[in-house]
Amino acid sequence: MSDHQGASHRRILAASLVGTAVEFYDFYIYATAASLVFPKLFFPQASASAQLMSSYATFAIAFFARPLGASVFGHFGDRLGRKSTLVASLLLMGGSTVAIAFLPTYAQAGWLAPFLLCVLRFGQGFGLGGEWGGAALLAVENAPPGKRARYGMFPQLGAPVGFIAANGLFLLLGVLLTQEQFIAWGWRIPFVLSVLLVGVGLWVRLKLTETPAFAAAMHEAPPSKAPLGELLLRHPLETLAGTFAVVACFAIFYIATAFALGYGTTALGYSREVFLGVQLGAIGFMAAGIIWSGFWSDATSPRRVLMVGCAATVLGGFLLGPAMGAGALLPIWAFLSFALVLMGLVYGPLGAFLPGLFPARVRYTGASVAFNVGGILGGGLTPMIAGALAAEGGLGAVGLYLSGAALVSLVALLFLKREPAV
Repeated sequence: MSDHQGASHRRILAASLVGTAVEFYDFYIYATAASLVFPKLFFPQASASAQLMSSYATFAIAFFARPLGASVFGHFGDRLGRKSTLVASLLLMGGSTVAIAFLPTYAQAGWLAPFLLCVLRFGQGFGLGGEWGGAALLAVENAPPGKRARYGMFPQLGAPVGFIAANGLFLLLGVLLTQEQFIAWGWRIPFVLSVLLVGVGLWVRLKLTETPAFAAAMHEAPPSKAPLGELLLRHPLETLAGTFAVVACFAIFYIATAFALGYGTTALGYSREVFLGVQLGAIGFMAAGIIWSGFWSDATSPRRVLMVGCAATVLGGFLLGPAMGAGALLPIWAFLSFALVLMGLVYGPLGAFLPGLFPARVRYTGASVAFNVGGILGGGLTPMIAGALAAEGGLGAVGLYLSGAALVSLVALLFLKREPAV
């Protein structure tokens, strides 16, 4: 590889990682605020659990917006190109996130406050719906032979990077500010700072060119007039299998982050700073799992690694109750670390696996729709369902829910017998 090619590939990988890191930072600061701040600020006074459930409901809105964003951004990504579509998705989600910082509270504006919060949360989800698929294609469609999964893991690494930035900032604010200052105005700072991160993401992405696979597809035939229709008509099995293969990774992540944070700071009584510190100490294992999965997938196949990860997660769900129920920080940290390693194994290979299911002419739409519809099934209502299960049936029920989600993904992967390849 020449120096010019090396620099170009480094820029491509940086763009796929930085962009998703920015997007996931935006997404995670909402998840954190939804667990810690929004219940009291944006909803009428009620029991703490009722306010938390209402906050989790707004969290779920973005998951239902994501498939719509996936179909719209996928349409233009398959017809006009990857670059401009990725820039637009970044601007939409970043703008929605910054606007949340300036919302009035329920005490100031009544019902208008949660309504506007829901509108902006929808904008976040709509933008993210177009983000992941484009970032994965950017990496995979530029990958040299034999390195498809390693390139495909770079957008996935944006998830732990964004999580560390988001939760680290909330942790820092918790140390520097009093509880009253944090509730009054400090929670708005991470949302305002998103504008700086979006600027970095745009600067990197505007320097990119189109991927070779997209250029070749446009040379061979005109773009599809209706990518979504062509996808559902000609590739229904791949779309269904890809959708259900995604369920496990979303279920693991939002149980180990949003649900665990809400449960740890309410039912277990830990302070926000302590539990955020525990989660930050565990998130590095997710990054390690993603890197491991990338090299392992290139040595075997993304599908095989996904199947191993799902099978391990089915068993891992039975550990949730004893570990979280122990009430001590060490077993909680150990379980979260283990769960996030598994998250890496069922998330890291998706960057190569999902694009490989579809031809280039409908690949943006196919990968985005499968990923984001799977996100609804695996993550959209997971914090709220897990919270209700914990309240009614205990933590063991939450563990069974996690095992069931992983089993769904494992069965989907078993039905898809061929190995996809970009």
